Amino acid sequence: MRRLFALAAGLYAAPLWAQSVSMPVAGALAQGGQAGASALAGSAIAGAQPLPPRAVVTGATSGLGKALAVQLGRQGWRVALVGRREQLLQETAALVEEAGGFPLALAGDVADPESVKRHYAEIKDKWGGVDLALLNAGTPSPMDARKFDAAEVQRVMAVNVGGAANWMGAVLPDMLRQGKGRIAGVASLAAYRGLPVTGPYSASKAALATLLESTRVDLRGTGVQITTINPGFIRTEITKGQELPFMLEAEDAAARILKGIARGDRVISFPWQLSYPIRLLLKNMPNAVYDFVGQLIAEKRRASK
Repeated sequence: MRRLFALAAGLYAAPLWAQSVSMPVAGALAQGGQAGASALAGSAIAGAQPLPPRAVVTGATSGLGKALAVQLGRQGWRVALVGRREQLLQETAALVEEAGGFPLALAGDVADPESVKRHYAEIKDKWGGVDLALLNAGTPSPMDARKFDAAEVQRVMAVNVGGAANWMGAVLPDMLRQGKGRIAGVASLAAYRGLPVTGPYSASKAALATLLESTRVDLRGTGVQITTINPGFIRTEITKGQELPFMLEAEDAAARILKGIARGDRVISFPWQLSYPIRLLLKNMPNAVYDFVGQLIAEKRRASK
């Protein structure tokens, strides 16, 4: 049991799509390349030059977001790339284009509502909207509640929850109007319980997962689909230099996510070696046991600093 808790407790380091976006987009994801793009566009524009499907990926400068963008590019998508670091964003754009996609780099902060509005206005002006919004941008926070920092909590919430909410608010009106589209938000396996020495991150991912679930239920019957993504440990800038249990390369994680979207999954949790124990055991652990083991983990972390 202590081993299980130890595996889950480090999830703050993780960064942190039946029906899919629509049946044509599901086909595009499954087929890949220009064939997939043609399957989508051909169903919508008879007699016209087929247009590739459209996606926006936030947090696209590195890690999981970068891998998602490149793999969509490989499948022939138009991909709007959102991130704060412009040079890295341009590097991702070059990789998307090299892979066969059509990038649009948009440098800015997802936590800034005006920046998000400008970015979506540019996407809408060039492409008319998006079929898929992959809301991946996030920030970690190993905060110890014994040194509680309200500003740190607000900072993490502004990015991990507020950033996703800003983009949901931007894309949903057009998706609802067209009666199709998919929003996929990257939460975390850390969302299932409040993990020790990582309160802001666990709380933000739990809030995002709940927001996505509620939105999914509210939009039932509209044609707009919602997917919640709960990854475990992914090798990124955040986890650099760490060897964590069942850690996945970003490319592997991105492939799992896109396959889940093509299947029309409502929730995508992986890897199973972590997701099953956390969802079935840790989540249902009695509070007294959870608190005792959590205290041991917290003390171990404090001693290692």
